[in-house]
Amino acid sequence: MGIFYTLAAVLLFVVLTHHNPLADQTTEMMKKVMASLLITFTCVIFGIFYDTLAVLPRELYQNRKLIWKLAGNDFKKRYAGSYLGMVWAFVQPVVTVVMYWIVFDKVFDTRSQLVAGGVEVPYVLYLTAGLVPWFYFSEAVTNGTMALLEYNYLVKKVVFKISILPIIKVIAATFIHIFFVGVLFVIAVGYGYPPTVYTLQIFYYSFCEFILVLAISYTTCAVVIFFRDLQQIISIALQIGMWATPILWDISMLTDQMKPLFKLNPMVYIVNGYRSAMYEQEWFFEHFYSSTYFWIFTVTLFCIGSLIFKRLKVHFADVL
Repeated sequence: MGIFYTLAAVLLFVVLTHHNPLADQTTEMMKKVMASLLITFTCVIFGIFYDTLAVLPRELYQNRKLIWKLAGNDFKKRYAGSYLGMVWAFVQPVVTVVMYWIVFDKVFDTRSQLVAGGVEVPYVLYLTAGLVPWFYFSEAVTNGTMALLEYNYLVKKVVFKISILPIIKVIAATFIHIFFVGVLFVIAVGYGYPPTVYTLQIFYYSFCEFILVLAISYTTCAVVIFFRDLQQIISIALQIGMWATPILWDISMLTDQMKPLFKLNPMVYIVNGYRSAMYEQEWFFEHFYSSTYFWIFTVTLFCIGSLIFKRLKVHFADVL
């Protein structure tokens, strides 16, 4: 593991310094070599612990039909009994987008700051492209964390595969996310940005976010059973995370020294990816280092979450 952290440190160093104008071709080659070595090393580690790490994906695949059925039921029952039903799932995010647009575009004129930073698209499109993935992230992580507590009666059943509960919550949040991606398309077309071949990347970035929130949920849902304060900590972290992610502002506003620090946030990759897919016309593989970092971070987090979940699940029924 020492080699892993050494490679990670070297890769992080070269990524943090890749904006240096004095960087030459040797440094560029070094970054690519270190990134490739780190990816290879990660694959080797995954291969060594394959039997342990593959248990969770295998269980999810074997119960895929049950997962889809329970996810649909979870989404429907959330608003059962209300007059508008599932409409409430879409009202709050839409109102939030409108409020942010009025406050930051009309009142504080954030649009002029974005133009100064090189962002030429309408602010409402820029804002929506950032808020759509963030709404998904926030809801999926929050609900995924509480999955085992909400379905505690299933956790106590010996024959039930409790490993499917977090992904049920994530998929239920995905249903709402699909609707808002559609809203994003409508806004983009309305402002003169029709779908192109680059728009297909929305599926890639949505998949990236799905895996990310799933990895986080398997860690948090297991820990929150033993440490209930985690729910409040996550709520505060999400509030801070929204402002630490370039949703209402653009990362170009930061100094060159600050940009690498904020890019350590994996949601920066997702938010920028949604904007690239909608109007910037850039392929994800053009951002080699960002993609490499994101997937190493996410896969590592998923492995850690799987191990934590497997280690603690034998105690779930006793604590609940």
